[in-house]
Amino acid sequence: MMLFVGILGVVVIYGGFFYLFFSGRDTSAIPWFFLLSPWICIFFGLSEAEQRRTLVWFIAKFKR
Repeated sequence: MMLFVGILGVVVIYGGFFYLFFSGRDTSAIPWFFLLSPWICIFFGLSEAEQRRTLVWFIAKFKR
C-alpha cells in the first residue's frame, strides 16, 4: 500500500510542481519536504531486502 501511495504521490506532487514551474507561476508555496515525502513512502513500501539494497546503493553513490 505504501508503495502505491508513494508512486501516486510522485505523479501528483511532481506533476503539479512541474506544471506550476513551467507555467511560470510561483513554486515557493510548496515546501521542500512535500517533494521528498512520496519517496519516503516508496522506500517504506519496499521489502526489507530492497530497502537494504537501496541504502547500500545510496551510500555508495555519494561515498568517495
